[in-house]
Amino acid sequence: MADRKKLLIVAHAPSPNTLRLREAVEQGALHEDIENVDVVTLAPLDAGPDDVLACDAIILGTTENLGYMSGALKDFFDRSYYPCLEKTQGLPFAFYIRAGHDGTGTRRAIESITTGLRWKLSQDPLLCRGEYSDTFEEQCQELGMYMAASLDAGLI
Repeated sequence: MADRKKLLIVAHAPSPNTLRLREAVEQGALHEDIENVDVVTLAPLDAGPDDVLACDAIILGTTENLGYMSGALKDFFDRSYYPCLEKTQGLPFAFYIRAGHDGTGTRRAIESITTGLRWKLSQDPLLCRGEYSDTFEEQCQELGMYMAASLDAGLI
């Protein structure tokens, strides 16, 4: 049996809609065909450097707040950045943004921090823009499934 990998999902979900997005990411990552990946889903205020150090890949999720990431995800980065800086270089990651507007500032902020950490973006960022749509949930489910399947297959 192959060594099990761990996929960490750290996503801010302050509303019923954003909770559905986080659950969709998790549901995709737990797809029945993915055999050797354990999935851990945490809110940003519950996650920290030990969780990052213990994972093989990470998916981040946030709302767009005043053109920036949520304060909760920023707090996660503030607490995790230096403890992880030298130990998680090359960590595969992906992220999604629930953006009421365009998500540009939020994307730029996440990319800036993860570039400093030297994490490796595994998929294009998913920007769920504008009014809420059920297609956002499908896209989030695919994001989770692709990340977990890539981890399971040893591609990331």
